[in-house]
Amino acid sequence: MKLTGAQILIRSLEEEGVDYVFGLPGGAILPTFDALYDSKLKFILVRHEQGATHMADAYGRATGKPGVCMVTSGPAATNTVTGLATAYMDSAPLVCITGQVATTAIGSDAFQEADVMGITRPVTKHNYLVRDVNDITRIVKEAFYIARTGRPGPVLIDFPVDVSRATAEFDYPKDVSIRGYTIPSEGDPAAIKKAADLINQAKRPCLYVGGGAVGSGAHKEVFELVEKTGIPITTTVLGLGIFPEDHPSSLRMLGMHGTVYANYSVQQSDVLIAVGARFDDRVTGHVAKFCPHAKIVHIDIDPASISKTVRVDVSVVGDVKPVLRQLNKLVKDRRKEIKPWLDQIAEWKAKHPLKFKSNDNVLRQEMVIAKVGELTKHEAVVTTGVGQHQMWTAQWYGFKAPRSMLTSGGLGTMGYGLPSAIGAQLARPNETVVCFDGDGSTQMTLCEMATAAYYKIPVKLFILDNSHHGMVRQWQELFYRHRYSGSQLGASNPDFMKLADGYGVKAIKIRTPAELEPGIKEALAHKGPVLIHCVVAQEDNVFPMVPAGHALDQVMDMA
Repeated sequence: MKLTGAQILIRSLEEEGVDYVFGLPGGAILPTFDALYDSKLKFILVRHEQGATHMADAYGRATGKPGVCMVTSGPAATNTVTGLATAYMDSAPLVCITGQVATTAIGSDAFQEADVMGITRPVTKHNYLVRDVNDITRIVKEAFYIARTGRPGPVLIDFPVDVSRATAEFDYPKDVSIRGYTIPSEGDPAAIKKAADLINQAKRPCLYVGGGAVGSGAHKEVFELVEKTGIPITTTVLGLGIFPEDHPSSLRMLGMHGTVYANYSVQQSDVLIAVGARFDDRVTGHVAKFCPHAKIVHIDIDPASISKTVRVDVSVVGDVKPVLRQLNKLVKDRRKEIKPWLDQIAEWKAKHPLKFKSNDNVLRQEMVIAKVGELTKHEAVVTTGVGQHQMWTAQWYGFKAPRSMLTSGGLGTMGYGLPSAIGAQLARPNETVVCFDGDGSTQMTLCEMATAAYYKIPVKLFILDNSHHGMVRQWQELFYRHRYSGSQLGASNPDFMKLADGYGVKAIKIRTPAELEPGIKEALAHKGPVLIHCVVAQEDNVFPMVPAGHALDQVMDMA
């Protein structure tokens, strides 16, 4: 029995074990939505296509399997670009299906036509234009394989409407074979031995772990490495949760807004072991002054990341999880040999703790985040927008488990918070999902509150309202002589309580420290979505801070 291309596509998604499809219909994708109507797949209707990509992205980050979004052609397809770029920068597994005009009309400037292949090529791991109905099953099989293997990322399938109406027999392939696409896995044993030798000789070692370790599922191997050797560990913002931050060996996050003691430890180390991290500029600071005394070991599945930014001494190209399994057999307990180093780090920790003002009865973002962490036992899945609240969340929530911090790290996409919370909640329905967002960032995708309300998705959205684009204002204060150009929101902000009421969502307002704990408990106890409007201090700054272009240990800290 022959099926239409649309039916074949939907059947292929079912074969891949897809649970949810996030999206919004339109002309060129209507035959596929008609086939979706009869499917067991659960469809989540979003209010904007960018929201669909963020939901699919977060679903992928929260589960490790590709999230799926589906939209129509032209402006709908171009609306996915920001979400695709977000997923690409942060290596999130995602498959995006876009409608396209008929193959005979491609290139004719037809209604709602866009060169989606050309537009998305720089921000996808791979993309496909389906020209033959007989290629659909192969393309879908390959797309999911590419999205989740190696360094994960988004894959786009552009699906012309005439192909969706054509017919063929359905035969889903069992295996994938893509010429030229090979995935490193175990790592070179000789390189792993060199890495172990360096680690076993180090006097001031430091472990620097990124999102690649989370994506690899290597949290047990990372924990074993630290427990066996006694080496202190710091993580990137995307690596948060790979190692419990309440552990004595944790240095918490490094980088521009990392802890002073993490930055000092990296800068003064003699061996730096980078695991699933890419030496982002927010981590390294001034590259030429980064880690000046250290031999650097880099373990990563992406060979293109090796020595791309920072030249390394030993590289191991492979999947972090099996590589660390081998490495853990070769490394030794170093606690006795590195005791002076650990004592120095303990001194830095005592001298430079994270801190915030808390003695003036003013509600502060750090206070909200820390209290939510305490009341959720640091076990919630947390998503954020981008800005000051994002960095304070990284500093103050206290992450204990992998895949629990979902945020836009590489692209810094404002508006990621609420839709990603929706995707994460559907991915992990039995867990508490909390979103911290700013009054500026949240308004970019606040329309998705309608999605949460309609589907009764119980996300808890904490809007930390400081009446500014806070991080922009901070930079303008510190580096642009207080010239607040375009960063003040103030009276232009909506009444968030009335907005929540308009969406049919429970709303709670918190203005003072005394209202904080009761308000959070009320929000967490509610079984549906909640908007918690927190009116916080307007001109607080995120510290510590390494100014752009400075060395990692040239830190501005709170007075």
